[in-house]
Amino acid sequence: MSDSAPLKPVRWRIGARIAALGIAAITWVRWREEWPFQKRNMISCEVGLVTGAALVIWWLFLSRATWRTRLRVMAGALGLLALVVATVRVRGVSGDLVPEFGWRWARAAAAQAGAPASAAAAQRLRGDFPQFQGPDRTGVFAGPKLASDWSLHPPQIVWRKPIGAGWSGFVVVGDVCLTQEQRGESECVSAFALATGEPRWVHADTAHYQSLIAGEGPHATPTVSGGRVFTLGSTGILNCLDLTTGHALWSQDVAAVVGGKIPEWGASSSPLIVDDLVIVHGGEHGTHSLLAFRTSDGVLVWKGGTKPSYATPVFATLAGVPQILAFNDGSISAHDPKTGATLWQRPWGNGSVVCASPLVLGDDRVLFSSGYGVGAEMLKVTRAGAALSVESLWKSTRMKAKFAHLFTRDGCVFGLDDGLFACADLQDGSRHWREGRYGHGQGLVVGEHYLLMAESGALVLLRPTREAPNELARMPVLSSKAWNPLALAGDLLLVRNDREAVCLRLPRAE
Repeated sequence: MSDSAPLKPVRWRIGARIAALGIAAITWVRWREEWPFQKRNMISCEVGLVTGAALVIWWLFLSRATWRTRLRVMAGALGLLALVVATVRVRGVSGDLVPEFGWRWARAAAAQAGAPASAAAAQRLRGDFPQFQGPDRTGVFAGPKLASDWSLHPPQIVWRKPIGAGWSGFVVVGDVCLTQEQRGESECVSAFALATGEPRWVHADTAHYQSLIAGEGPHATPTVSGGRVFTLGSTGILNCLDLTTGHALWSQDVAAVVGGKIPEWGASSSPLIVDDLVIVHGGEHGTHSLLAFRTSDGVLVWKGGTKPSYATPVFATLAGVPQILAFNDGSISAHDPKTGATLWQRPWGNGSVVCASPLVLGDDRVLFSSGYGVGAEMLKVTRAGAALSVESLWKSTRMKAKFAHLFTRDGCVFGLDDGLFACADLQDGSRHWREGRYGHGQGLVVGEHYLLMAESGALVLLRPTREAPNELARMPVLSSKAWNPLALAGDLLLVRNDREAVCLRLPRAE
């Protein structure tokens, strides 16, 4: 076509209709409240891309603008896109799969020193936090009794420091706190002085996991038992280290043991110690979901289950029978702690990943919950002779735990339901309320309060009841996305994300 041909009016109406259809489609998707946020965000992104492609086709082939104008506009658009790509990078995604952007030249801000603190003041009235979710893996603590007016008595920063990437939490034993982090091409287990944050020792393995959605670095939280530190890196390296020195006592490549490969989103299950065994999930395409190694020397003792997941296994005694509860890819199951034999199993989910640990309720009940629109199910375990059976008491999409641990009180289950704080009835799963967009953070129960680290990095104090969440106070602590579990040692709270770590002293009620 030549620019000397008779000019025809540009078909702006076609472009406007394409844009209007795209906007209408995205609006319709956003209003689908029965869909999880992740699904709505992904479909909105897809609609946006299709709309953009349709507008390009319209402009180039159907607009009737002169070819010189078309090419100039496309050149300008491509130049602008190149400028954006050169200056802006995608740092990752939120728990709802929303892209997070940052300047390419930006570096993590230097950590500022916290309020001065003496070692004696930092160590007062504390206890150990030796594994994921605390001593008994419930994330529930009787105390200390916390002050609720943070305008008068806010949490005090004991120390703040930069830290390597990773979604691992802290553990605390004695005067040492430990976590896992990525330092360059090294996957590290790091020990610090609890009182000051000063380094004690570092164990490094040459390994590096990174993906756009799951982020960079180790995901699992260490476990300390009998003076030894057990860690599982995102690439499947299971280490046993000396607590005092960090010296490696033994190591296993979990993915290699099952003949598989590193899980798509990185190995994430925090090691579980049962008697003389350390139990973790296996590699992605292996034939077993659980692997048990002898704590003394790392010898493989048993393999159990099929198709591993990202959730941390749980030990429980249900219907009088000790068992390991596993959240698998496509199923939930229980296993004999000594042999790995399957005690019971049933299908689960819609094919999406599962991350939250099962919640044990009494002597014969367990609650499983996962995100991506799946929801929760209450199971009752019964015993007839040597055989175990399970029955479903209720199912509900009213409690969809993606990362955060659930907890119960007053006949209700509380937790983050697809990023919103919610309360459901333990009898039938019906919802009492769902309020507060906190994102996919983590929390701990402390007495009557719930300490929640929102995904935004704000620390929130709530006193949840059957009637309402009752947010009492909040304080900005971390400046970027926070997915990491919390750790509590007395009145010291350890929080971190993939950039910095902070130790706070919580205010106590008089």
